[in-house]
Amino acid sequence: PYPRRVVYSEPVPVGADEGSVIVDVAPPAPYVEVVPAVPFTGAIWIGGYWGWRGGRHYWVPGRWDHARPGYQWRPHAWVPHGGGRWQLQGGGWVRH
Repeated sequence: PYPRRVVYSEPVPVGADEGSVIVDVAPPAPYVEVVPAVPFTGAIWIGGYWGWRGGRHYWVPGRWDHARPGYQWRPHAWVPHGGGRWQLQGGGWVRH
């Protein structure tokens, strides 16, 4: 197997990879990641987050990525969605 490499030709819009996830289970406590050494000049760390699949939370590890001029990374976030429910707002690159 070859290592997986993510290549972007354009910034990924905020929330494009998650869709609308609303669940009745609160996310686990934040996971403390050990950030590996910077692999290249200008690299930015994109922290991991709790995703949702198969009826449960799972950890999506962080990664190093190339900065996008004119953009900043907005992390994934679980927000209360009324009545004890939670919604995952997908992360993504946003203009600043």
